[in-house]
Amino acid sequence: LALDTLGRMDVILHLHPAPEAPAPPFVEVAGLTAPPSAPVVTVYTKSDLLAPARREELDNIGPTISAASGDGVDRLLARIRDDLPEQAFPYDPDDVGTQQLRFFVVEYLREAAFELLGDELPYSFTAEVEEFREAERPVYIRVTLFVERESQKGIVVGRGGRTIAAIGTHARARLEELIGAPVYLDSWVKVLPNWRRNSAALTRFGFPEPTSEPRPTGRQARSSHDSRP
Repeated sequence: LALDTLGRMDVILHLHPAPEAPAPPFVEVAGLTAPPSAPVVTVYTKSDLLAPARREELDNIGPTISAASGDGVDRLLARIRDDLPEQAFPYDPDDVGTQQLRFFVVEYLREAAFELLGDELPYSFTAEVEEFREAERPVYIRVTLFVERESQKGIVVGRGGRTIAAIGTHARARLEELIGAPVYLDSWVKVLPNWRRNSAALTRFGFPEPTSEPRPTGRQARSSHDSRP
């Protein structure tokens, strides 16, 4: 499957362990009958296992990187940028840039709420991303936290806003690790009565609608436990 997509690639990275250099030709490794149309960059991995002189020698052949130390990653990214052709962005930026991240924003907030509030707020809490400005620094994310009752709103906010601040701090730390940039999380709490029983609300928040099965009659219920005539 991967080989079938080579014709659609803009740059191909051929990874090879640095201690086993030089790398065989990519055409040979991939079993191709002709070179691919995209440029092939041979990347030597595990460069931390080499002596400095040997690493410098390989740098003249292809980029060297070390996953253990992170050395060489910046140079590799610069090389990729140089080799990429200039063209129109083929995807909707919002679909690629924020949709998956929005999912994690909600998940991290729910995770924090369950961890901090325990049995006080078992399943009545969810969140929705209202605004996501990924290009800003810090990344600006405005979210609304939904509960079902006014009393639950007070629980989420906490005295002096301490609980909602703790929820945001927990989620923000996870998001900054995921995104790799500072995040400003702007959180608000609203009451949406009985949202868990509202089909439109469940769809809006990405939850499946509950399915209701017909309850068995007394005769059917007995027959499932007693097979005697």
